[in-house]
Amino acid sequence: MNTKVFASQADLEVKQVSFDKLSDNAYAYTAEGDPNTGIIIGDDSVMIIDATATPVMAQDVIAKVRELTDKSIKYVVLTHYHAVRVLGASGYKSEGLEQIIASQDTYDLIVERGQQDMDSEIGRFPRLFNAVESVPGLTWPTITFQGEMTLWMGKLEVKIKQVGRGHTKGDTIVYLPSQNICFSGDLVEADAACYTGDAYLSEWPQTLDRLAAMNFDKLVPGRGPALLDPKRVQEGLAYTRDFVSTLYRSAQEAVAKGLDLKGTMEHTRKNMDPKFGQVFIYEHCLPFDVTRAHDEASGIRDPRIWTAERDQQMWHALQA
Repeated sequence: MNTKVFASQADLEVKQVSFDKLSDNAYAYTAEGDPNTGIIIGDDSVMIIDATATPVMAQDVIAKVRELTDKSIKYVVLTHYHAVRVLGASGYKSEGLEQIIASQDTYDLIVERGQQDMDSEIGRFPRLFNAVESVPGLTWPTITFQGEMTLWMGKLEVKIKQVGRGHTKGDTIVYLPSQNICFSGDLVEADAACYTGDAYLSEWPQTLDRLAAMNFDKLVPGRGPALLDPKRVQEGLAYTRDFVSTLYRSAQEAVAKGLDLKGTMEHTRKNMDPKFGQVFIYEHCLPFDVTRAHDEASGIRDPRIWTAERDQQMWHALQA
């Protein structure tokens, strides 16, 4: 891909969708590195985990669910606040949606930067924001929790939990204790770059260690294929840990040498490109990743807000 083209504006090819059955209750909707969606079918209702970028895009997920059940889709869980995962939630209103669930940290991020993130991401991902005019505005959670909550879908227990900060401060996993199946959101990626523009890179590896200790048999990452056995789950965790650790270590080395952002980018590429240069959305993510890593390594603890204008300024400064 020509790295001079902004973000994913050149990525217009329709992806091949996979719909994997994880159990009688759990399914994964994945598409070659596009944001994944999880589906849990309980005794009395359906839960969607991450809602796609627009209500029109959500119709593809709904069609898959309707091949399996006519139960109402009562719940949407947001694993974090990014627009590409949440703005499609209104598409489920016609299917019986009653509650949108997120961590309180995610709610706070929507208050603080939801509009800027929406404007920013629409500029980055034109293909994913298909029919963006169908988005009615920001997606607001109707239920928030701190730490952990349990939801019963009939007799099926669903845990919704924060295990630590990583991709964002609001990161949330959803899992079925009885089946040892986890939906991780972008805390874990498989065969795809980690977007770290809003991350806590120094904390992410420890969060992954806590996730690894839960020993899930199956895991649906934020991007990439569903991980369908314990070995693949651990490989996905290790891959993600390697990505974020290599990135942050590179930035720390660059800052210690007094390199500016562009110098940090060059130094980071030497470490990252050989290992990760061929994975999904790598060239899109890397400028944002390096910018955040340079900030955090320089002592800026909380991620700065991305705006459409800041996106463009950063991108072109690093490509010049």
